[in-house]
Amino acid sequence: MDAVHAYAFRCCGSRDVAEDVTASTFERALRSLPSFEWRDSGLRPWLFRVAANEVAAWYRRERRSESPRAQMVLHELASPSDDASSAFGFDELSIGEMRAAIEHLRPRFQHAITLRYLGQLSADDAARAMGCSKAVLAVTLHRGLVALRVQMRTQALDQQRAVLR
Repeated sequence: MDAVHAYAFRCCGSRDVAEDVTASTFERALRSLPSFEWRDSGLRPWLFRVAANEVAAWYRRERRSESPRAQMVLHELASPSDDASSAFGFDELSIGEMRAAIEHLRPRFQHAITLRYLGQLSADDAARAMGCSKAVLAVTLHRGLVALRVQMRTQALDQQRAVLR
């Protein structure tokens, strides 16, 4: 449970959300247990796959709340003092900036990076959780990390341009 909670926290950045994701992960795993097929890798990679799906579902719900319609409603309800804008430093990489960059990657790259690095799964376990070989995982991670670096450079340049305006 601690490993799933840590993974959810690293993905979402909030203890409250991580607790919700962890609870829903184990709830879904318990409901899906009859369909679980035991493999040599055991239960852990399967559980992390369930957790990854729950994190993805959380992000989908978050995106819905950021839709233009939802933002219009929030704007009407918010007081003028609820200004959420803040400036980011360019010399430090924030977790929020990294998460934002990861969200722009292809879903397969997002999944591989979050399982391997945020979830801290071994290469074998991450490959099993993704349903691919270790070699395919390595290629996917390499391509995903290259895409992540490009996306982060793009975000940094966009932020610098915004500051200069």
